[in-house]
Amino acid sequence: MAYEYGAKEPEKLKIKDMTPKQKELLIESDNFCMLPWMHLHAFPDGRAYPCCFALDKLPVGDLNKQSMAEVWNGDKMKQMRLNMLANKPSRECFKCYDQEKSGFFSLRLSSNKHFGHNIDMVNTTQSDGSADFVIKYWDIRFSNLCNMACRSCGTWFSSNWYEDHKKLTGSPPPHAKIMKVGRTSNDIWDQLLEQFDHVEQFYFAGGEPIIMEEHLRILKELDKRKMYHVRLIYNTNFSKSKFKGTDIFELWNKFDSVSIGASLDAEGSRAELMRKGTVWKDIVANRKRMLEVCPQVDFYISSTVGLVNALHVVDFHKNWVEQGLIKPQDFNFNLLQFPLWQRMDLLPEEFKQQIKEKYEKHIEWLKAQDHLTRATKGYESALDYLFRRDKTDKLELFFRETKKYDKIRDETFTDTFPEWKELFDKYEKIET
Repeated sequence: MAYEYGAKEPEKLKIKDMTPKQKELLIESDNFCMLPWMHLHAFPDGRAYPCCFALDKLPVGDLNKQSMAEVWNGDKMKQMRLNMLANKPSRECFKCYDQEKSGFFSLRLSSNKHFGHNIDMVNTTQSDGSADFVIKYWDIRFSNLCNMACRSCGTWFSSNWYEDHKKLTGSPPPHAKIMKVGRTSNDIWDQLLEQFDHVEQFYFAGGEPIIMEEHLRILKELDKRKMYHVRLIYNTNFSKSKFKGTDIFELWNKFDSVSIGASLDAEGSRAELMRKGTVWKDIVANRKRMLEVCPQVDFYISSTVGLVNALHVVDFHKNWVEQGLIKPQDFNFNLLQFPLWQRMDLLPEEFKQQIKEKYEKHIEWLKAQDHLTRATKGYESALDYLFRRDKTDKLELFFRETKKYDKIRDETFTDTFPEWKELFDKYEKIET
């Protein structure tokens, strides 16, 4: 059963303790997800979603115009709840459905497992799909403030992308360089405070959360209230460990459960090209200091894998294990799905076969050491995804866009990834 997938998150409701109805929803249903009853997500521009994985073209509200309570019981959220209770699919949830087809342990499955103890919240659902407004899991991207400009990102999630956007398009983005969610400066904070006693978990992402005022404000409020039981989860570029005189590593020591997902897709010069602004030696230094200051904090690499780093990610993973920086199981494989021109399934056949050989060898190395099975299943599912469809006809987009990025950033992609040079040369000949 997918529910049995290993992970470090606390599991408060075991299968053996479930009622038949709870099993039906949490395990047997192909469409049910706990999140619409206890969670809300918002982008820096105010667009609200049932979770961070929902299709971005299908927001359920706008927190720059509405309160959270209004979004919570808006028509789209109500319909989604009714769909899930009837085991019907929702358009917003396509990414999870797609991942599950390849065997990935999706956010939907993970949420059912780790928040299943809140299943009784479903009982507040009315005939029209409305439900009690109680948020236990927060994921509000307070701003797009970021100190990096990753090639797979853009202005919506990185303020550092602003100038690159102007260079690429010839005009500024249709929004401010730094966006902040909310109708007023303290709007989201005031709404959060009303829900603070209910909070079980915060997920911090960005932008880069460590350099956001709002992040520090939340940690200090939790500290003041001695709410150390609240689980803290991060998606961070791991470039910073201190902010405004506060050592974040030291603050983490006060909490019972802190999990750091470091967005690292490669190492060395590859990392510095893929995520512009990365200083690799600083990343390594932060990890070594973390092992000294707060060794009990859960740390794992959360790697977004697309066609650029697919061939090398196993080397990065193994190198960090051999250096004693992570354990073999401390690796989360995230399939890059957007932008489309960076997806793995665009790769030509010769690359796919190289990846297959490397992944199969890596999986054999992993199996005996990965007691959580998270990392192992990530690689296995990636192979399924890689060969499930042929999108090589879209590869031209990758060449075109990469050359644009090289030009505006004064970089040469093939200097850092020389295995692509022959294909780029062929493309150049076709173009000329």
